[in-house]
Amino acid sequence: MKCPYCGYTESKVIDSRHVDENSAIKRRRECEKCQKRFTTYEKIETLPIIVVKKEGSRESFSREKLLNGLIHACEKRPVPFTKLEALVDKIEMSLSNALENEVSSAQIGEMVMAGLKDIDEVAYVRFASVYRQFKDLNTFFDELNKLIKENNQK
Repeated sequence: MKCPYCGYTESKVIDSRHVDENSAIKRRRECEKCQKRFTTYEKIETLPIIVVKKEGSRESFSREKLLNGLIHACEKRPVPFTKLEALVDKIEMSLSNALENEVSSAQIGEMVMAGLKDIDEVAYVRFASVYRQFKDLNTFFDELNKLIKENNQK
C-alpha cells in the first residue's frame, strides 16, 4: 500500500476492523518510512447486475425495488418482513453466483413467484396477476387451478 504522505510502498497494519455489516475491512496502517498513519478500506468487488426488461431496456438490479414489489404483494397479509428480506437475499445471492452480468426480468419474476408460493399463496396470486398480466378471468383461474393441484399433491 502506497503511503499518501511520502509515497513509500511499505506499511504495516496497526488495526483492522470489520465495517458495513462485515462486507468491508477498515485498516489503520503506518508507513515504515515516515511513520505517519493512514486508513485504507478493503471491500469485495462485485459485478453490477443488469436487468433486461421485456421491451429490451436495461437497468441496474435494485434490491429496494424488488423488496417494494414483495411488500406490495404481501400487503395486509400475515407475512413477516424478515421472510421477504430473506427471499430478496436468496434471489440476489443466486443472481450474483450465476456470474452473469445480465439477467432478464422474466427470470427474476419466476424466482420471486417460486419464493412467494412457499411464503404466502395469496401474495403469490397477487404477484402473478401483475407479473403474468392476466388478460381475462380464465387465465387467472388457470393459475389458481395450478396452485390448487400443487397443494393437493403435497
